[in-house]
Amino acid sequence: MPPHPHRPAELAWQVFRGSAAIRRGLLSRHHLRGASWIRLRQDVYADARLDRDHALTCRAALLRMPPGTLVAGPSAAYLHGVEHAAGFTDDVHVLLPATVRADSQPGVRVHHAPMSTTRCGLLVPAGTATTTGTTRAAVTGAAAGTTPTRRTGPPARTTSSPAADRSSGLPLVMTEPPPRTDPVTCAWETAVWAEPVKAVGIIDGLLRTGSVGRAELASEAARNVGRPGGRRAAWVFGLTDGLAQSPPESHLRVRLMFAGLPRPVAQHPVRVSTGLILHPDLAWPEFRVAVEYDGQWHSDADRMHLDRRRLNQLVEAGWLVLHVTGRRLRKEFPALVREIRTALVARGWRP
Repeated sequence: MPPHPHRPAELAWQVFRGSAAIRRGLLSRHHLRGASWIRLRQDVYADARLDRDHALTCRAALLRMPPGTLVAGPSAAYLHGVEHAAGFTDDVHVLLPATVRADSQPGVRVHHAPMSTTRCGLLVPAGTATTTGTTRAAVTGAAAGTTPTRRTGPPARTTSSPAADRSSGLPLVMTEPPPRTDPVTCAWETAVWAEPVKAVGIIDGLLRTGSVGRAELASEAARNVGRPGGRRAAWVFGLTDGLAQSPPESHLRVRLMFAGLPRPVAQHPVRVSTGLILHPDLAWPEFRVAVEYDGQWHSDADRMHLDRRRLNQLVEAGWLVLHVTGRRLRKEFPALVREIRTALVARGWRP
């Protein structure tokens, strides 16, 4: 029989500092090289049974950052439920108080909060003091929102915090959900820090899940208009649309606009002869031109049958429908733009 994995109870299902575990005699360097653990970054390890997702990467990054650090931007969007915002191997965006400095680390993008004390939306655990001696608000409401569910293992233990472990010499274990900026703040950060097409897809995801609303985005843009990146954030917010059903649909909509085509309407309702109301992915209602994005799941035979029947109904209602695959979006975009432009011009659009 294979040997029983050596996992001390204190470290099971946890992310921890390897040096602290060795110092307490819980593990040896030999143990850390075994299959029970995964090395996430320098001196940071995790139980190998944990899901290898961006939440795990965030927990690992925070163990090597100063107290008061928040997960922010696209990383915070992931923790707020937008799973396509970041992956296991993507950099973690973190936000530090304005007066705190930290060494750069591979895989971590460090940002600093503004100096102004009136800036709202920065949330840290209760009792965590900044370097000026003030304590910010506890994580509540949106900041304590749902982290993508771990599919295996018991609930996270809550018997210690990273800060307490540093002072006591106990193993540095990240036991609680990573503290993060609230959804509207992380939307603003994403708009400023990320490439525009990707940023729109992430913010569309926040809108789609109800984490933020358009009125909140407008208020956030107005409140931060004087900050560096304020004009960019307002521009990106203007490109968003929470009706997109998938990230590729968001990306396609924005790239078509950047290519000079008029802005399409997402999920425009079209009543067909049977009385059904269909919703093409993207549409130009004035010209009765629609675009449907075909993802991988459209290759299913039953799904294809339904799609083709839907296409026929749209055509019968007088619509010209073009189909876009993921491959064409990635590799044949200029040709795709020409086809859609030709269709719009044929239906009366004048560039």
